[in-house]
Amino acid sequence: MKLTTLADVTAYRMHVPRWAVAPTSGAGAGKHGGRVNRPGVDALYLAMETDTAIREYQQVSTLLPPGTLTSYQLTVAPVVDFTGGYSASAWETIWDDFYCDWRELWFNKSIEPPSWVIGDAVIASGAKGILFPSSLAKNGINLVLFTQMLSASDKLEVFDPGKALPQTQASWT
Repeated sequence: MKLTTLADVTAYRMHVPRWAVAPTSGAGAGKHGGRVNRPGVDALYLAMETDTAIREYQQVSTLLPPGTLTSYQLTVAPVVDFTGGYSASAWETIWDDFYCDWRELWFNKSIEPPSWVIGDAVIASGAKGILFPSSLAKNGINLVLFTQMLSASDKLEVFDPGKALPQTQASWT
């Protein structure tokens, strides 16, 4: 695995407004799983560009549902740098399945997605996340952080100087 350090970078995420009360938790992806995290493994999916964050939130729909675009300031090390994509000379063969249709495999066929095995290997190596190209935004880069791997030396802060994000679920009752 190719490792890198993210130092004083800005990342972005569009949140469903109702769940913007816990913008650093990764619990939403932990509940059902995500591209590289199985259920029970909290993971925060971020984008390195605002356009990528919006496209990832929109997915393949022609319409954009309401969302709250949030900025994060972070310093995290190490993370796996998969931005160059798969190359047989540089990566183990399983990384060729990084972009598998994990939803189809898991939800429709009850098959463990190979991308979850990749996530498990990244966590086992001590890395705290993966940088990877977006499949939805041309030239976009995503970052998944395994929130349980973050330590006191890492920084993951939501930029919310005016405290505009809801603080509790009471905003939605």
